[in-house]
Amino acid sequence: MFHLIALPYAPDALAPVISARTLEFHHGKHLQGYVDNLNKLIAGTPFAQMPLEEIVRLSEGAVFNNAGQILNHNLYFTQFTDKPSVPPAGRLAARIERQWGTLEAFKAEFEAKGTSLFGSGWVWLSADADGTLAISQEPGAGNPVVRGLRPLLTFDVWEHAYYLDWQNRRAAHLSALWQFVDWTEIARRYDEALV
Repeated sequence: MFHLIALPYAPDALAPVISARTLEFHHGKHLQGYVDNLNKLIAGTPFAQMPLEEIVRLSEGAVFNNAGQILNHNLYFTQFTDKPSVPPAGRLAARIERQWGTLEAFKAEFEAKGTSLFGSGWVWLSADADGTLAISQEPGAGNPVVRGLRPLLTFDVWEHAYYLDWQNRRAAHLSALWQFVDWTEIARRYDEALV
């Protein structure tokens, strides 16, 4: 049985970029709904004994949609910090510089992919087993884990993630999110991908 993850910061800690009201709906209602739905859908099936990532890799239809949204949101909510954001360091920073030249160039491409994704979905930074990074657009509940990649960083471009605070200004919202990215957590995820 899956449970709603606890936020690692106070509900108003990311305001005004993500308001407490948005978190109340996004985390407390949307994510809770996916958790409740998945638990009903997998009860009495082999999926009930599997880790979340395995369910996402092996399922389709309603099970995939709800499991994918839980995995995506868990990674999304736990990648932010209420402490001052510091730039990436270590192997992750070196790889970003190797592939994009600068952190700013990486951010620009990431934001562009998030802004240009038609409809609802996610923009992801992921890594393969060799450490090569990739930015991808994933519609719906998509996650790069289905292609054997390790998801590192994601911005949610479903309207429920930003509409209460930003209305139709998706690009401005994505640009503002960087100030709360916990690069220490993203680097930890990257280092795990290389193990």
